[in-house]
Amino acid sequence: MKGRNVSNTGAGDTLIIQGEELDKEWEAMYETMVSWRRHLHQHPELSYKEVNTAAFVAEKLTEWGLDVRTGVGGYGLIADLQGSAPGPTVALRADMDALPIQDEKQCGYASKVPGIMHACGHDAHTSTLLAAAKIWSTKKERLKGRIRFIFQHAEEVTPGGAASMIEAGALDGVDVVYGVHLWTPLPVGAVGSNPGAMMAAADEFHFEIRGKGGHGGMPHQAIDSVVIGSHAVVNLQTIVSRTVSPIESCVVTIGSINGGTNFNVIAETCKMKGTTRTFDSALRLQVKERIEEIVASTCKMYGAESVMDYRLGYPPLVNHPGEFERFLEVASGMLPEDSVLTIEPVMAAEDFAYYLQQVPGCFIFVGAGNAQTGADYPHHHPKFDLDERAMLTAGKLLTRMALHVLDETGTR
Repeated sequence: MKGRNVSNTGAGDTLIIQGEELDKEWEAMYETMVSWRRHLHQHPELSYKEVNTAAFVAEKLTEWGLDVRTGVGGYGLIADLQGSAPGPTVALRADMDALPIQDEKQCGYASKVPGIMHACGHDAHTSTLLAAAKIWSTKKERLKGRIRFIFQHAEEVTPGGAASMIEAGALDGVDVVYGVHLWTPLPVGAVGSNPGAMMAAADEFHFEIRGKGGHGGMPHQAIDSVVIGSHAVVNLQTIVSRTVSPIESCVVTIGSINGGTNFNVIAETCKMKGTTRTFDSALRLQVKERIEEIVASTCKMYGAESVMDYRLGYPPLVNHPGEFERFLEVASGMLPEDSVLTIEPVMAAEDFAYYLQQVPGCFIFVGAGNAQTGADYPHHHPKFDLDERAMLTAGKLLTRMALHVLDETGTR
């Protein structure tokens, strides 16, 4: 498929868009795209607070003549580019929010906002989709169908921005949706996806153990919530080892324990937070039930009480097999064969899953790792960075995925 002509036919005319032509435009956009990414990296905003980021995006989209709708489900926005002839609607999505992490990188574009940074690549996602909108805006008269650009708020925090944007109409009239995640575990130049469940459902739970406080020297007169909490942590580990089938994937993690105030005081309360990750819907609910049972029973055994708050988060992200096959065909046409991968599922979560519950689509990892440039830290790390050339790969891939759908009369 590399270098093929993309032919759009409408109103009796043949409209030609060359694959090489678009690749050259992406190369020409690179420096501008990098400057946008670095601006956003220096001015990150947390989930549900993306005021300036959304304004930055909206200003440029409006300048390029796209039909922009702001305030979609929050600080999300959508922009439509309608071609000169009828055809399907392809949606492309990027997320915009940052994380509550102090940026520890030593570089000229490090975050200027204390305690907040883009530690997951959303700044690059936004900049790549902006570049796509800019390039496509010059092709309006040669486009058959419509491209919808979805700039989503609040991917990092449940309930997430995707669900509210969908409720507000972000997918109305959409035939297919694609998204990418720049991914440092993959080397720059590689891309990967999966034909089914690719990312896990992510749930979170908070519980408080309520015992009886007392003197550290007279433990028999107290009910030690920290000791009970310690037993609860150990007991919860049996869920994966003894409740879940060995051939199924599941994670149960306690990420936070907070109990006690001093060395000689037995804590009356102990608070814990954790997460579960699953791919199967039935197992997801089974694990929830088992966690609630284990915590309650452990507390009862020692004479304490517990209060549980269990929150179901994002569902599993499940790609559509036909759109995964389209990814393989398109990516194989633009990259070396050994750079196009069918990857194993990962236990991280993504609210792009909600889009895929509504319309066919595919979520794709684009390699952004490069140890030589310092882009070898994991996502959500204080020194996280990415190889910015990954944006070129992501942009070209999204462009060709969209063309492949819109080109109903072109050569396959």
